Amino acid sequence: MTDRLRLAIAGLGTVGCGVVRILQRHAEMLAQRAGRPIEIVAVSARNRDKDRGIRLNAYDWEDDPVALARREDVDLFIELIGGTDGPARAATEAAIAAGKDVVTANKALLALHGHELALAAETRGRVIRFEAAVAGGIPVIKALTEGLAGNEITRVMGVMNGTCNYILTRMQDSGRSYDDVFAEARDLGYLEADPTLDVGGIDAGHKLALLAAIAFGTRVDFAGVRLEGIERVSIEDIRQAADMGFRIKLLGVAQMTGRGLEQRMSPCLVPAASPLGQLENAANMVVLEGDSVGQIVLRGAGAGEGPTASAVLSDVIDIARGTRLSTFGQPAASLRQAGPAAAAAPAPYYLRLKLHDRPGALARIATVLGEAGISIDRMRQYGHEAPAAPVLIVTHKTSRDALDAAIEAMPATGVLAEAPVAIRIEQV
Repeated sequence: MTDRLRLAIAGLGTVGCGVVRILQRHAEMLAQRAGRPIEIVAVSARNRDKDRGIRLNAYDWEDDPVALARREDVDLFIELIGGTDGPARAATEAAIAAGKDVVTANKALLALHGHELALAAETRGRVIRFEAAVAGGIPVIKALTEGLAGNEITRVMGVMNGTCNYILTRMQDSGRSYDDVFAEARDLGYLEADPTLDVGGIDAGHKLALLAAIAFGTRVDFAGVRLEGIERVSIEDIRQAADMGFRIKLLGVAQMTGRGLEQRMSPCLVPAASPLGQLENAANMVVLEGDSVGQIVLRGAGAGEGPTASAVLSDVIDIARGTRLSTFGQPAASLRQAGPAAAAAPAPYYLRLKLHDRPGALARIATVLGEAGISIDRMRQYGHEAPAAPVLIVTHKTSRDALDAAIEAMPATGVLAEAPVAIRIEQV
């Protein structure tokens, strides 16, 4: 075998410890697959004395991750610290400047600074790999950059936050409210320290921006992702969507259109019988569509020690084998700046209203929709909850701007008992 690949690992949380465990448990197997030994040289974390349940005494310890990144006896720097700036960014930049390759699971860092980091790495002949940053153990980065490299990608779509999928699935199965299931997810440790990163769609939006850059040959543009979280999804929406043959998912969609690059992360209705509709609990699913291959569906664990550490090791082994790819599938200098789409492509919408029980109430709403150019596909009125009546409308395809204009005009009718809820229906 050739010379060993020497690793430094910054960050010994769940994923970092998982990487160490795999390397210790499968050293010989990994060496055979990589064609050379893979060894940890040094590690770094905030607390040196913490009991992590793994043996670390064989490795050098660095209190400073930047010093770790600059070590001359290290070939590959693994960044598992997290965060968009601070130690994670400083250490990654230091590793690149010192001529190291980088493997990271940090989607937030790459979503905000990925282009400049890729330029710096590629200028120095280094690589940045980040399979673990998107969808945990699902090899979606490899699928896009390698397996589907011969395709023009037409759409990327998926459920990319397991916590949100868990909450929506539990609401569906248990009939409990969003607040109740949110508290359950928090108690189970599924939520980030700042829960809005999960339920606000930010975490999943970071992942979508990275996939869009690879799929469409564009610079990463997280600011161009339209974000809407699941906080307003009620148990009534879950039940009524199910009654119409749909399930609600926090769905990311990216596609290149004549209006620009469309990137959105928002609650959507999907057919209950579709692969996305059947996705349960904390699993992730990514759907890739190419002009030659058609539709590819990838499903698996989107987080957790084992799946994410597995993705880190897949990148490490590729580098050990000598596989060297541009960060986003083509040279960073060739990535174009795509303007964000001015509006999302037209789609049908689910519209939930509660109307005062008065003669002509429905007719007034229908008139407002008609004046906005929106036609009704189907409508249901549920049992009265005096003095108001719940009404569900599914529209034909329309723009969100037209729908928003109609919703803005509805209070003037005097028949609304509460603010309407509108959710896009995605064709999958």
